[in-house]
Amino acid sequence: MTFNDNADISSGKASRRGRTGMIAGGGGGVALIVVLYIVSQLTGFDVSGLVGGGGAPSGGSSADSLDQCTTGAQANSDIDCRMKAAAASLEAYWSEEYPALGGTYAAPQPIALFSGSTNTGCGGASSATGPFYCPADETLYIDTSFFADLRDRFGSSGGPLAQLYVVAHEWGHHIQKLDGVLDRPHSDTGPGSTSIRTELQADCFAGAWVGAASKTPDANGVPFLKPPTTAEIADALSAASAVGDDRIQAASGQVNPESWTHGSSEQRQRWFTTGRTSGAESCDTFAPSTARL
Repeated sequence: MTFNDNADISSGKASRRGRTGMIAGGGGGVALIVVLYIVSQLTGFDVSGLVGGGGAPSGGSSADSLDQCTTGAQANSDIDCRMKAAAASLEAYWSEEYPALGGTYAAPQPIALFSGSTNTGCGGASSATGPFYCPADETLYIDTSFFADLRDRFGSSGGPLAQLYVVAHEWGHHIQKLDGVLDRPHSDTGPGSTSIRTELQADCFAGAWVGAASKTPDANGVPFLKPPTTAEIADALSAASAVGDDRIQAASGQVNPESWTHGSSEQRQRWFTTGRTSGAESCDTFAPSTARL
């Protein structure tokens, strides 16, 4: 999607971290380890470095708060500004939508952009981790080099809306933390599993944001984003398809639905579309039978 050039994105909470070393520490609990395992299925990357640490990030890093990013025009031309703009739009959307669904909204921590490695509330993260939401510190962590991998390694067509889909999906996990969804057992796999339902709901939440984004205004009443074009929607659907369990497993030569944790490419595209066309209230992925999921 394209941001309106004069949209005010200064309210977005995001920062660019300097490179740091990994940290060690105590365990974060079985539930957290399962969440991180699910991340590995989304990205196809090893997250083993994440499960060894816990607690608040240690010192030794610097951060750029991206104060220079203030307009939609900058978001259209600069990846860091685009991430800040995404945070501004997602925050504006969910601060209105979540209370309308009956919940009490609380924002996540600023999006943490990094290169190489960084410290998180879930332990040390590296570029191999891919984007993820850490429930321990309520932060979205994104190494923006992943977006090139999404295109070059996973076969997505790429494009700004494909990138924004990833951010919106991870923000959806924060909404699930507020709902208590992430507190449920996620050790099951396969069709109908809690893991798959959780991930498909995050896809649906991402779609709901896209559907409303061109009507979500900044503090001055200017919509953050222009209505998505057919090609931009195709970009987002391409990203959803690229990280389907069947697509990822097919690349390794063996597709086993009983081991799935995120759902098929078709399911991920369909639930994204459900959210985009019908809103967040349509995103109860825990109600349908396995056959209808």
